[in-house]
Amino acid sequence: MAESQAPVRPDNGDSSRRSNPRIQDVAQRAGVAIGTVSNVLNNPDIVTEQTRVKVEAAITELGFVRNSAARALAARRTDTVGLILIDIGNSLFVDIARGAESAAGQAQLKLLLANSDSTRSKQDNYLELFDQARVAGVLLTPLEEPLDVAHAVLGHGRPVVLVIATSPDPLTCSVMVNEELGGYLAATHVLHGGAHRLVFVAGCPDLRLIRRRLAGVERAVAGAGASLGVVEAPNLAIGAGREVGHQMLLSQSVDAVVCPSDLLAVGVIKAATDLGIRVPDELMVVGYDDNHFASESSIPVSTVSLPGYRMGELAIELLLEEIHQGSAHVHRTVTLDPHLIPRRSSLR
Repeated sequence: MAESQAPVRPDNGDSSRRSNPRIQDVAQRAGVAIGTVSNVLNNPDIVTEQTRVKVEAAITELGFVRNSAARALAARRTDTVGLILIDIGNSLFVDIARGAESAAGQAQLKLLLANSDSTRSKQDNYLELFDQARVAGVLLTPLEEPLDVAHAVLGHGRPVVLVIATSPDPLTCSVMVNEELGGYLAATHVLHGGAHRLVFVAGCPDLRLIRRRLAGVERAVAGAGASLGVVEAPNLAIGAGREVGHQMLLSQSVDAVVCPSDLLAVGVIKAATDLGIRVPDELMVVGYDDNHFASESSIPVSTVSLPGYRMGELAIELLLEEIHQGSAHVHRTVTLDPHLIPRRSSLR
């Protein structure tokens, strides 16, 4: 028997006039049961084409939008993953986001992006927001410990994967980078270029990843017949590099500088230019992170490149493993190696 369309009342109860039409309104407009509309939305293969077309037409006419929050409450989990980045202005984190988005899309997951801006309160607020939204899981490029809020999210049954973590966490999977190797590659490069008096500009020296990069530089210099000085900078920005660079170059005899960020390296190069010191003929400079601008500055910056895109992909893969394996899942840490990209700032 053909399904008949229910009449639409022209008064204020007219579903076409609702600002937020409900699934009941769609069913009324299409002349079908609410369960049929639900099947069209969630299991269209079990609905006849004629009925599906009729329901879809009603959805379009009414401007119906499904309530994802309600579905999440019912299912206790959405098809969405949250990603919290430390600094969206750093192209490394953009690469991580792109890798995660690609892998999530292949798994039929959506990605929500947040920027903590290197602020713990923002990081924790976004963790709580994603937890309340019942996301399938969270990828986090974390600030230094403690990770109390992340552990609370874990306690609610939502997996968390740490990206560019500085140390493994027994409660999570992690994607890490061999930071010590990165420092070693940078220092070895300038030593092979003839440098004998190196300086490491330790922006944010309290961060564990900065200390690990310095440890790699120290390992390269040890036994190489070269000296190593360490100067501290308040942050990893261009301004800090320029200010510290002026002080350092005026007070020390230096022929190579290794920086734990490309921004610092650009600042040091600007300081050298201000003082009439030629880069790289008199001063070799190497940065870190391979920010996209590093290759386009007036003096292209040699850098230690991190595999950001692959890190994002791996983080999604680890998250999916935990989701699918449940209590049988065993947390693991994946460590990737960086590589050096030599450019003009260190090539004499």
